[in-house]
Amino acid sequence: MHQTKIRNFCIIAHIDHGKSTLADRMIEYSGSVAKRDMKSQLLDTMDLEREKGITIKLAPVHMKYKGYDLNLIDTPGHVDFSYEVSRSLAACEGAILVVDASQGIQAQTLANVYLAMEADLKIIPVLNKIDLPAADIPRVSAEIKNLLGCTDDDILKVSAKSGEGVTDVLDRVVELVPQPTGSTDGPARALIFDSYYDDYRGVILYVRVVDGELKKNDTIQMMATGTDSLALEVGVLSPVMVAGSNIETGQVGYIVTNLKTTRDARVGDTITAKRDPSTELLAGYKHVKPFVYAGFFPMSNEDYSELKTAVDKLALSDSALQFEPENSPVLGFGVRIGFLGLLHMDIVRERLEREYNLDLVVTNPSTDYRVDMNSGETLEIRSASDLPDVAKISEIREPWIKGEIIVPDEYIGAVIQLVSSKRGIQKNISYIDSRALISFEAPLANLLTDFYDQMKSATSGYGSFNYELMDYRVEDLVKVDFYVADQIVSALSVIVHRSESQSIGRVVVGKLKDVIPRQNFKVALQAAIGGRFIARADLSAFRKDVTTGLYGGDVSRKKKVLAKQAKGKKRMKRFGKVDIPSEAFTVMLKRD
Repeated sequence: MHQTKIRNFCIIAHIDHGKSTLADRMIEYSGSVAKRDMKSQLLDTMDLEREKGITIKLAPVHMKYKGYDLNLIDTPGHVDFSYEVSRSLAACEGAILVVDASQGIQAQTLANVYLAMEADLKIIPVLNKIDLPAADIPRVSAEIKNLLGCTDDDILKVSAKSGEGVTDVLDRVVELVPQPTGSTDGPARALIFDSYYDDYRGVILYVRVVDGELKKNDTIQMMATGTDSLALEVGVLSPVMVAGSNIETGQVGYIVTNLKTTRDARVGDTITAKRDPSTELLAGYKHVKPFVYAGFFPMSNEDYSELKTAVDKLALSDSALQFEPENSPVLGFGVRIGFLGLLHMDIVRERLEREYNLDLVVTNPSTDYRVDMNSGETLEIRSASDLPDVAKISEIREPWIKGEIIVPDEYIGAVIQLVSSKRGIQKNISYIDSRALISFEAPLANLLTDFYDQMKSATSGYGSFNYELMDYRVEDLVKVDFYVADQIVSALSVIVHRSESQSIGRVVVGKLKDVIPRQNFKVALQAAIGGRFIARADLSAFRKDVTTGLYGGDVSRKKKVLAKQAKGKKRMKRFGKVDIPSEAFTVMLKRD
């Protein structure tokens, strides 16, 4: 098909503003899927996506409408998956911005608009959920006009649920989204914007062809990695795979390769055909750097190889996932995985447990720290147990984020109080009609565990939060170790600010007391900085009444039996080993 008849666009929005529902209606109204095959969240193929009602993986789909080829990419809305959005934008010329008519512009709406503007896309504003009783069309329209500088006529008012106004959106896409402008007779160049591993077919790539064409059975080359492969099958997704003989300039499609390893097809790489190779790489994506790390260990060490294989496969379809082997004296062999946020970590954990039937122990999440040594060397530490000897360290730097929270006016005080309790610094407050945009800076480590939940509680669910990594700052940080029955448990160690070390030590020791089962001997639970103990709780022993068979007589008989029991418990304590349950390694995540 000629490029003038192709439109490539994506849908961007804040979480739960109706992207997937709008995509469903567009697929239905363009006749891409038979009515009997339609179901809600058609592009959300994972069970997890359907259960949680959120989009986790971007999903491309090919539609035919009024003689045009429309290629739509449905994107996630949660802040943890914004890297998926940036990959989608690089494969498109236009973006549909969906805004909820009752909630209005939220934090992630702003973040995605800025990403689309950076990518120089044509933005089409759409006001969704206009049939809700709580919809406030004039107010939200005014917010969109202030944000984009558009007129009232530019904003399309739709209800994705009922289908009202959806054909207007398709017409507007055909009218306003620019056509692709690639070279049809030049060497083939295609951008990999997503990929996944299929157990039966190998590595499958989702690509946007920028120049030339790619044919079935072509020998293709990944230009950045230099890997050669064979295009066993090419075609488009509508939304199931429809094989063809080739994919042409400007089209979005898929390639089934004969690659067997997940590292050869990097997302953001450029594909070219060996018959007429290109020498110029396309601009890839910005490299995504994870900043939340957690150790994943199998319940049984025998399952370690299965865990490693499973993480390997997940890493292909998730370019942000980075991992390395880890060994813990308590938990055995496992992998330390890097994530973009806590939801990202939660999704990966659930996928490993469900899709690969693994029983996992996940340690407390931490962030990475930069440690400047006295020798002038700089180390990157991802786990508190890796921290070198304090005497050799000149300073420790921790990551800070720049955050934005949008809330109704009456919650400003509660949000500022929450930010300052996390060692955050409130920088600016601006207003969008009756709501405030609070900008702040804060240390990432303090926001890792339950900041999002606390923010939702403080704002009665009306607040929305977005953040990005800013820089690394020198702080007075210390490593807090935890001892169970005089044995240090390195998997529990944390790096915290000195001013918070005592309170965190007390809280964790208290939570450990709740989750570690009682033993036949007394167990001491302690927190320490270096050689100085800062918190302690004792787990009392089980007590068996050894005097039940004694009737009357001299009291010394009872004392003798109790002394014998105490002596036995002392010996047990000396040789006793405490089994620590898996819940103990996630005490930081537990709510009070």
